[in-house]
Amino acid sequence: MVTALLARLVVLLACICCVIAAGADFYKVLGVSKTAGDKEVKKAYRKLSKQYHPDKNDSEEAKVKFLEVSRAFEVISDPEKRKTYDRFGEEGVKQQEGGGGAGGGGDPFNIFRNAFGFGGAGGQQQRRGQNMLAEIEVDLKAMYEGDSLKFSVARKAVCEQCDGTGARSEKDIVTCPTCEGRGVRLVRHQLGPGIFQQMQMHCDRCAGRGKSIKHLCSTCKGHRIVETTSELNLHVDRGMPEGAEVVFEGEADESPDWVAGDVIVRVRSKKVKGGFARKESNLYWKEPISVAEALLGFKHRVKGLDGHDVVLSRTGVTQPGFVDVIHGEGMPIYHLSGHGDLYVEYQVVMPPSLTSQQREALEQAFGYRHPDKAKEHSEL
Repeated sequence: MVTALLARLVVLLACICCVIAAGADFYKVLGVSKTAGDKEVKKAYRKLSKQYHPDKNDSEEAKVKFLEVSRAFEVISDPEKRKTYDRFGEEGVKQQEGGGGAGGGGDPFNIFRNAFGFGGAGGQQQRRGQNMLAEIEVDLKAMYEGDSLKFSVARKAVCEQCDGTGARSEKDIVTCPTCEGRGVRLVRHQLGPGIFQQMQMHCDRCAGRGKSIKHLCSTCKGHRIVETTSELNLHVDRGMPEGAEVVFEGEADESPDWVAGDVIVRVRSKKVKGGFARKESNLYWKEPISVAEALLGFKHRVKGLDGHDVVLSRTGVTQPGFVDVIHGEGMPIYHLSGHGDLYVEYQVVMPPSLTSQQREALEQAFGYRHPDKAKEHSEL
């Protein structure tokens, strides 16, 4: 019986080792065949990495998928690693990398930047498109507690149907007959009898690319780019300063001729009438009190930005415009512990009118009468 149990354990361990050695199917992860070329692999990665990038999707499942897609692309896009992977699987690639441990691979965000051209090619920094600046107002509560919200950006994107070629298929891309693939052509101008000037200029038929298209892409109509909307996910940190800028790499307008620039989002809090106001890490609040409360004291409760009660209490006389400082009830201090202070300005609200009894009681309490009434009383 012991022998049978040991045999089962050996089989189980062998199965586990096979699963570990096999790892994930990188071709399935990218959604390409084993014969896919570099262009197809890169196209698949670009699509999936943008879909699962944390800037667009902050779910745990998306984060795992982003790591898987990055690792798969890192291996399949490298000729040597791909050969090793095809023969020995992921475990063989780990051995080739010299790690042999679990995980392996480089920084997924660096892989993303390089795939989209942010790292340059061959040591040369690629031409970049312009950045886009957007200003977003969020609730002060979001900046107090921290939050994550989605927003849309209208942008131009490389046509996925033709992969930015503008042609219906690769067969429709031919050498330009005008410039014969050079991208430039010679033009002769006659300046006078027997006098000619020869000039070189960009070929206007192929826009200097040296290629022309027989049949245009049905989606972009040969423009190579399409109008689209990008959904991004903005992370608002606790205590984030007013005007803080969050950068989304490569989310500005795309073009086959340059690397997309960045979308820079400037975050500010919404100004709400009657709500909390903010200055750096401090909060400001205006609290109305009655004349009686101003004279005799009061105890009020104000809901803080996270819903907790802030107690405002005074026992003596409170002058109109008096500012009380409540320590530690302000905004969270960005990237540090603790909070700023809350400044409360008291506004004494007068009653619209007084009854005769109220007026008489006040006159007796303060020993004061209006001068005209005092004169009438003395004449009587």
